Amino acid sequence: MLELTKDFLDQLQSNIEAGRDVEIAATVGGLHPKDVADIFDALKREEILYVYRLLESELKSEVIAELEEDVREELLSSLSSKEIAEDVIEGLDSDDAADALADLPEAKLEEAMRMVDDQETASEVRELLSYEDGTAGALMAVELIKVEEDWTVARAIREIRAQASDVENIYTIYVVDDLGTLNGRLSLKSLLLNASSARSLLKDLKDDDELVSIEAHESEEVVVKLMERYDLVALPVVDAQGKLLGRITIDDAVDVIIEDAERDYQLASGISEDVEGKDSVWALTRARLPWLLIGLGGGIGGAYVIGAFDIENNPELALFIPLIAAMGGNVGVQSSAIVVQGLASANVNMGNLATRLLKELSVGLVNGLICSAIIFLASVLLGFGWMLSSTVSASLLCVIVFAALFGAFVPLMLDKRNIDPALATGPFITTANDIMGLIIYFSMGSLIASLMA
Repeated sequence: MLELTKDFLDQLQSNIEAGRDVEIAATVGGLHPKDVADIFDALKREEILYVYRLLESELKSEVIAELEEDVREELLSSLSSKEIAEDVIEGLDSDDAADALADLPEAKLEEAMRMVDDQETASEVRELLSYEDGTAGALMAVELIKVEEDWTVARAIREIRAQASDVENIYTIYVVDDLGTLNGRLSLKSLLLNASSARSLLKDLKDDDELVSIEAHESEEVVVKLMERYDLVALPVVDAQGKLLGRITIDDAVDVIIEDAERDYQLASGISEDVEGKDSVWALTRARLPWLLIGLGGGIGGAYVIGAFDIENNPELALFIPLIAAMGGNVGVQSSAIVVQGLASANVNMGNLATRLLKELSVGLVNGLICSAIIFLASVLLGFGWMLSSTVSASLLCVIVFAALFGAFVPLMLDKRNIDPALATGPFITTANDIMGLIIYFSMGSLIASLMA
């Protein structure tokens, strides 16, 4: 693994400025494509282009596949249509090529397509670009090994050898009929060991039990769930008639998992756009400000709640405002996080809403009783008096129960409306529970004060 130090970058940039092509090629040419991509991430646009054109053709293609989306977009905008045709469309697997070309201007894309020597390859990439982003079709690669069920073992081996040159990893051999409909799979072990002779037919060797596939229009979230559930390293993609279109490999599924996790983490942290630390001040501000404004509005709402109650006659109530607000926010985030996790793994849905809420009610009651008992004893021992201790204790129990239910309910509602439920684990839940917690706290205080008057 390359250690990208300041000295390394300074030396590389010095070589670029001096035009020491031999030294640059020797430094970068032997590195892993991911390491080269990390170097590009730290260079200026013109420096990236300079180094890129010193790389060997195969390494160029591999580096493009590893680049961050914004860096890759900048690089491709600087390349000629001929370079894009050779390094991207012809040099990458179809799925990686489609990913790289997704944001390329239409005119430049078509020009690059016309310059591809193998128009069948160009057609495959164009087909993948036609699928909606975030679907199985957009995620799949068309490179795979497929055989027809009426072939003999001898013919199948010849065909596999011919097809294997375009496939990096052979996970599964897919068996289709004469119309291209997927109806089985074949392992290399069965092909080599189970055939009685070279004239054995593949229909007698194929395995069609529990064949898992996905239609091209399904979402990539469904892809991940299927591959996780059935421990698949490759998932065949079919059309509505069952015709085999391509396959999705485990590395692509892992990329989706990582992207979803990063997006959910940012949403839960109150960041509304996909940004990184290197982005401009304006981009970072635009991504973070909306939820800060929501939090600001929540703070104003909390101040209004405090002002609406007669706190001047009961100033001791102010001592426990931070406790009530913090506990409500924490419980709400815990509860919503559990539900969001369940939604992601398909263990929770609207069908078991009542069960989920009942469980959260039970958990909230148990936690609330324990916490309220502790705060009651602590406040009495600290000399706050029976009235204030009772108010804080009863309020905390109600706040915890409400926050648990609210934290479970909101992500379920968001998911039903096709809104990312990860929003519920961030500032939204915290702010809402802060305000409701204060309302419950002061309402309880007023009620107990009136009963004891």
